[in-house]
Amino acid sequence: MQEHNEVKAAPREEEFEHTKINAWESIKKFFIELFDIQSDTDRDATVAAVKKDISFKGHTAWILIFSIFIASIGLNVSSTAVVIGAMLISPLMGPIVGIGLSLAINDIETMKRSFINLGVMVVLSVMTATLYFWLSPLTEETAELVARTAPNILDVLVAIFGGLGLIVAKTKSGTIASVIFGVAIATALMPPLCTVGYGLAVGNLGYAGGALFLFSINAVFIALATFLVAKILRFPMVRYANTKRRKMITRLVSLVAIIVIVPSVYFFIKLLDEQVFTNKIKEFVKTELKYEGAEIVKFSQDYKAKNIEVYLIGKPVPQNVIDVWVSKIKEIEKIQDVNLRIYQGTDNSNELAAQISGDLKADILSELYINNEQKIRDKTERISFLENEIAKLAVSREDIPFADVSAELKVSYEDLESIGYARRIQNNFKVIDTISVFTMTWNNKIRSRAKAANNEKIAALLKVRLKLDTLKVE
Repeated sequence: MQEHNEVKAAPREEEFEHTKINAWESIKKFFIELFDIQSDTDRDATVAAVKKDISFKGHTAWILIFSIFIASIGLNVSSTAVVIGAMLISPLMGPIVGIGLSLAINDIETMKRSFINLGVMVVLSVMTATLYFWLSPLTEETAELVARTAPNILDVLVAIFGGLGLIVAKTKSGTIASVIFGVAIATALMPPLCTVGYGLAVGNLGYAGGALFLFSINAVFIALATFLVAKILRFPMVRYANTKRRKMITRLVSLVAIIVIVPSVYFFIKLLDEQVFTNKIKEFVKTELKYEGAEIVKFSQDYKAKNIEVYLIGKPVPQNVIDVWVSKIKEIEKIQDVNLRIYQGTDNSNELAAQISGDLKADILSELYINNEQKIRDKTERISFLENEIAKLAVSREDIPFADVSAELKVSYEDLESIGYARRIQNNFKVIDTISVFTMTWNNKIRSRAKAANNEKIAALLKVRLKLDTLKVE
């Protein structure tokens, strides 16, 4: 009986193992199909589409010029919507994707065309933006312009994932246009070039250099993402009949790929390190620099010089507390070499006092002014409006000698039977105003033309008599 049970249990175990294997295979198949992009990739159509977008002449040149003007205007007035509209019509992405794909498939001719067209596009874009900002009467730095003067790690990540999304969309049978438009907006190639033009127009080479660096970072990582996807999807290599020419081109393309990839990795690591440094500094200042009665009014960090400057007001912080802060920062990785400088309002030593009384006050006042300028302007306009309304209402019914005015008018105009007076609120859809209105009732024997003439005379008389700028007689 025992042997029979053991024989019966064996098929059940085999059945369970078989079910388990089938379930695992089904799950694996599901995820393979979910993330598979090989089967729906049209390599020939992708290469043809990329080569077509590289072209830069005729319509494309004019589209680029117009889009640069639109983007420059958007940056000039700090309008995000206008900048986005310009990025949607910009043809800058074509040659950059062409560079990445040509490196991946060993296509020297496409690579040369891509580099030449990209260079021409960049020069034309910068010249157009410089011309606009040179002629524009608005030269103030806007938030949109300043945001494009220096890259950070987030710009790099957007360029990487934007480039990946773009080339994956292009490789799909039936290109996904919405993805391409989205990448054009996210990677923001045009605004940095417009900012380069702004920097050159106003003579700020620091802005121009930083913006050009941001554009270069975006372009390089978009090309790099294209290169990687093309390699992963095993795009066919371009074949050359001449063996020597094939080897030479392979070496040249490999050299260009190294020149593109190595600096990209270096800049990525550098920007990542700078971002980590900035985040750790902010976290340290927020969590560690606390002392009852003292408040931080401003702090700044310098990644290159490894300095933190913190400005305090209120109760003086003792030196032993500052020493504790310094020792704590030495224990934090990535910022252990930072020099912590504390500036206090009560510090009267040399340059510290000068900084507190001069630069810091100017910075604080400037920041307060910028942040509250609009609010102050709105309140001023509101106060002015209310003052005008009060002035108008000051001439109220009680202030007008209505009985005396009525008697004088009756003496002058015997056919005047009654006089009415009221304050009327009137809206001409531009401004709401309050007007003094006098209503005259005349004897029926008086003709309409005579009534109108009398009303005009009475209106002129009342303006002088009551010292009113505006009134109405009906």
